[in-house]
Amino acid sequence: MFSGIVEECAIVVQIEHDKENVHFTLSCSFVHELQIDQSVAHNGVCLTVVRKTDTTYTVTAIKETLLKSNLGTVAVSDKVNVERSMSMNGRLDGHIVQGHVDQTATCIRIEEADGSWYYTFEYEPAQSDYITVEKGSVTVNGVSLTVVNSQAKSFQVAIIPYTYHHTNFHTFKVGSQVNLEFDILGKYIARYLQNMGIVK
Repeated sequence: MFSGIVEECAIVVQIEHDKENVHFTLSCSFVHELQIDQSVAHNGVCLTVVRKTDTTYTVTAIKETLLKSNLGTVAVSDKVNVERSMSMNGRLDGHIVQGHVDQTATCIRIEEADGSWYYTFEYEPAQSDYITVEKGSVTVNGVSLTVVNSQAKSFQVAIIPYTYHHTNFHTFKVGSQVNLEFDILGKYIARYLQNMGIVK
């Protein structure tokens, strides 16, 4: 379980292909604190630490993860948003994030707004319960954000300078592919209404 508050950007230092799996080796400031079997979110994808050295750690993504996320497009030297799992005795500063990416979206517009930035993302709803709501929560590349201008297949988020500089948002361009995790509470409610026959 995560909160969507990214700790830093890790740097990809090596990528190994093993049949349909991909092993990503990364470096970050808290490598010395990691342990084998620990969960770390990478661009919002929960992956398990399987190997580590004094300066790097390695996680493995399976085919299903690569199909549902943007990890298959990551290259050596790329920046990846990372967050360790949430401590249950701490404050929930973002929102409840599972680290289970629902699908990807495409950045279609970036607007600078006198010190902040508005990003517009477009996605193809995989299911009818994959929606955003105005002022609701959404996770973009592991970052907990508030939705503005919610549409049927798109939404905007406003990014403050701290988030812009401390996550990989500053690397986004029009056409960049990002990972989306929709709000889990909203998904449960939508599925319940579907099962009750109230909505299709």
